[in-house]
Amino acid sequence: MLTQSAFEKQLQNLIRLSENPTYLLAVSGGADSIVLAYLFNELRNAEIKFQIAHINYKLRGEDSDSDQKVVEDFCKKNDIKFHLYEVSENDKQPENSIQLWARELRYRFFREIQAKENLDFLVTAHHLNDQLETFIINLSKASGINGLSGIPANENNILRPLLNFSKDEIYQFAKANNIVFREDLSNKKNDYLRNKIRNEIVPKLSETNDQFLENFKRSISHLNQTKDFVHKQIEIIEKDLSVFNKEHKILSKEKLTQESDFVQFEILKKYGFKRTEEIQKIFSAENGSSFFSEDYHLKVDREGLILKLKILSQEIDPEIILLENFDSHQDQIMIDLKSYIDENKSFKWVFDTDKLHFPLYLRKQKNGDEFYPSGFSGKKKVSKFFRDEKLSALAKDKIWILCDAEDQILGIVPLRQDRRFEAEANTQKITTVQWTEEQQIL
Repeated sequence: MLTQSAFEKQLQNLIRLSENPTYLLAVSGGADSIVLAYLFNELRNAEIKFQIAHINYKLRGEDSDSDQKVVEDFCKKNDIKFHLYEVSENDKQPENSIQLWARELRYRFFREIQAKENLDFLVTAHHLNDQLETFIINLSKASGINGLSGIPANENNILRPLLNFSKDEIYQFAKANNIVFREDLSNKKNDYLRNKIRNEIVPKLSETNDQFLENFKRSISHLNQTKDFVHKQIEIIEKDLSVFNKEHKILSKEKLTQESDFVQFEILKKYGFKRTEEIQKIFSAENGSSFFSEDYHLKVDREGLILKLKILSQEIDPEIILLENFDSHQDQIMIDLKSYIDENKSFKWVFDTDKLHFPLYLRKQKNGDEFYPSGFSGKKKVSKFFRDEKLSALAKDKIWILCDAEDQILGIVPLRQDRRFEAEANTQKITTVQWTEEQQIL
């Protein structure tokens, strides 16, 4: 039963770790949201700080203006700060998908107010009947346990403290407390799927059992506990098949392939790969294949599925200038890469200084790169060289290309020097590029 004390208990359960939280209430003028505002107003003696926001979509003429007046009057009577957004032609209302458009518009407006007024939580008046309608909609979409668990009571700082109370309980509370609200008559129409479920399906289901809604509430609670348990198990599995370094996360493809389709989906979904068809392609793709979600770049490799944030993947590859200040007339020039990059393989390359254009620099591979590998005849694409060397994607990411000022490739660090620039027996001036375990003293 909805009472002031029952509401306070629900609210405290949602904010128990927050100190002196502040709230923005989304109030439409209907029974649900006006009751929500009333319940919060009764808490003001407990130094609850909140404000109210309303959107007039101008979709129902005078009815929309009357909704606005009910909310405004409530705020004026109780000295509550009121925020109003009136939809205009500038908002470019679409011919279809009005519900999605309205949702995006109102949440953008609410977030702007929260930022401006420094309010911690957005509070909406979703209730148990909304929960049931959402469950049925998600059931028809085969959305899995996350969808069937319903509307979360606390997600992304959006609180829904009325989720455990039915529409009838809210009406009874409004009547008992003489609360003035507005009925949205458009909810009686079956133009939208949710309205059809609300007006036709839910009443039929309720007829089957007097305790239908109460039993549904318990079922949702069980589903949420099951979801929490499953997610903890998924985290354990993912941890077992993951390897991390500074920039990447690698999922063992071999281990993940052995898991069920459900586990594969739940793990990859976290990185934005939510379509079953795409996940199937990931597991059948050749090494080197790339897939992109909104935030992640996934590369298929021998070592596994390499995940990297796109913001890191899209960074401009760095260039490292080597030995900017030097005398090109010197007979001996020494460059030890230990001063510039991390490496774990010692090498020493000797070049004919007269064939080089200074300064030299290091960069990453670019499309179309070619060089003339020492010990081979002819030229070879760097990408082909990598394949012949059987380098993993991670290994390739660590490779540096040594170039001169005209972007001529002098070598693939630390694997192979370009033979065109090698010093010969009669070379007078030499440039040595090396990586040593101990720092060379010049």
